[in-house]
Amino acid sequence: MIVFPAIDLKGGEVVRLAEGDMDRATVYGDDPVAQARLFAEAGAEHLHVVDLDGSFAGGARNRKAVEAIVAAFPGRVQLGGGIRTREDVEGWFAAGVTRVVMGSAALKDPEFVKDMAREHAYGVVVAVDARDGMVATEGWADVSDVPVIDLARRFEDAGVASLLFTDIGRDGLLTGVNLEATVGLARQVDIPVIASGGVAGIADIEELARHAHEGIEGVITGRALYDGRLDLPAALDLARAA
Repeated sequence: MIVFPAIDLKGGEVVRLAEGDMDRATVYGDDPVAQARLFAEAGAEHLHVVDLDGSFAGGARNRKAVEAIVAAFPGRVQLGGGIRTREDVEGWFAAGVTRVVMGSAALKDPEFVKDMAREHAYGVVVAVDARDGMVATEGWADVSDVPVIDLARRFEDAGVASLLFTDIGRDGLLTGVNLEATVGLARQVDIPVIASGGVAGIADIEELARHAHEGIEGVITGRALYDGRLDLPAALDLARAA
């Protein structure tokens, strides 16, 4: 199982949102490259980076910061936020990003996302962001009438690397991962699932690790790391053992 430390970018700063609300952002630093290096020094081999401004604008808004992170981090960088066109996808792969995360495009133009997944083997992650069981898009500002499982099943046999499942109602609140919904999704599809939203401490990593054999590929954690509630080396050791 993989632990993905998160670096969310807003105006070039490292922030964490509460429930995806841009007006409820906590700033944790103004040097994302330094933060990426700290995660690497702690043993992280993967990063999850989000261009929050891009999520709402529909295009890259923190490109320089992302490129600097990719250049500085010795491992693999997974990037989400406003990636909705072929030019976006190909541009980020050319910049050294290992995997791109697509959410709004997955709902609105699934055939395009499938094409990208076929052209870039295991390089595309589909974001399945849920609010009360329904898929949310446009930086979580809009909630659709599409159930999470329906969107997930559209991408089976499409060659996507994984599904990134986020319980928006828990994101950034340190209330614990929605284990039931996350594992339930993994059991219903043949695509590995990455858990996101609500990680509060090592207990969440332990619980998810117990279900790694059921299709839990990894977990994204942000605020718990920044607030000192989760020890990254300990989390990495647990995940590797799983």
